Amino acid sequence: MMPTLKTKRLTLRPFTLEDSATVQKLAGDKEISSTTLNIPYPYEDGVAQIWISNHEEKFEKKEELVLAITNKTNKNIMGAVGLKINKDFNNAELGYWIGKEFWNNGYATEASEKIIDFGFNKLMLNKIHAHYLVINKASGKVMDKVGMHQEGYLKQHVVKDGTYHDIIQYGILRDNYIKKVKNG
Repeated sequence: MMPTLKTKRLTLRPFTLEDSATVQKLAGDKEISSTTLNIPYPYEDGVAQIWISNHEEKFEKKEELVLAITNKTNKNIMGAVGLKINKDFNNAELGYWIGKEFWNNGYATEASEKIIDFGFNKLMLNKIHAHYLVINKASGKVMDKVGMHQEGYLKQHVVKDGTYHDIIQYGILRDNYIKKVKNG
């Protein structure tokens, strides 16, 4: 069964099909798509339902954990956070997006900290890594705040909407995470 995780301000819970319209509205913003690699624009009808309907099966296969980022008080969905698990190498890629109306409130950082903790302490991963498009500096700040460190700069590594983009690769090892938590 997929977990529900709680932070001071957030509940990270499994998505339901009833969340599809909200996901389409939030993720369908052109600014969200332009700063992320895997969110399409336009965000067509049915895409959210297909995406959500795969979450439980992927979690059961230990391939991926994707949770809705919701406000603990009013339960509104603000975005998503997840770990794409590579069982062969005992690591996972962290991913997240936040709806534009919720930017600059620390929600991505708070959600990422919690799912990283889950990845290391419950899934017993050795490493969690992430990358961001150079044009998305805010995402890099999130990675810094959660204790990740830059591991590489890859020039024209990905193509989005016909344009090549540089990405910056970040990572954190389980041992370093435990030391960070221990030292506050």
